[in-house]
Amino acid sequence: MQLTSPAFKERARIPKPHTCDGANVSPRLDWTGAPAGTNSFALIMDDPDAPPGTWVHWTVWNVPASATSLAEGLPKDADLADGSRQGRVYGVKEFSKTGYWGPCPPPGKPHRYIFRLHALDCALDLPASTNRFQLDAAMKGRILASAELVGLYSR
Repeated sequence: MQLTSPAFKERARIPKPHTCDGANVSPRLDWTGAPAGTNSFALIMDDPDAPPGTWVHWTVWNVPASATSLAEGLPKDADLADGSRQGRVYGVKEFSKTGYWGPCPPPGKPHRYIFRLHALDCALDLPASTNRFQLDAAMKGRILASAELVGLYSR
């Protein structure tokens, strides 16, 4: 599979509208090459360079198998109109919100923001309170293919 965005290229700067310094809207993501047998997609976006450790910025799963993109500016609701579900993002205990929350690193060198898309052989029966570790556990043994897109952002 291949994952791309019209908002930014691989290893390029994520535009301000998709960050906490802008409108904090999710970027459009497009993909191709899903394998036969794909039943749903799941996406995880995280920042492995965050000072307290990996910070999860977005989780979404049960994206329909017929989908080839996620629209820009998805609402921050747990349940989306197409049946997709967004989970809680987190980095520290004090921050736990639903939906996309864009790059917001401390001043300094650029952080990497990794978008990972997984084609799954099933839909996942998980509540919106699901965290990244629970999502990873539910996907174990169910991933048919994966794709990755890395964006950079600094302040």
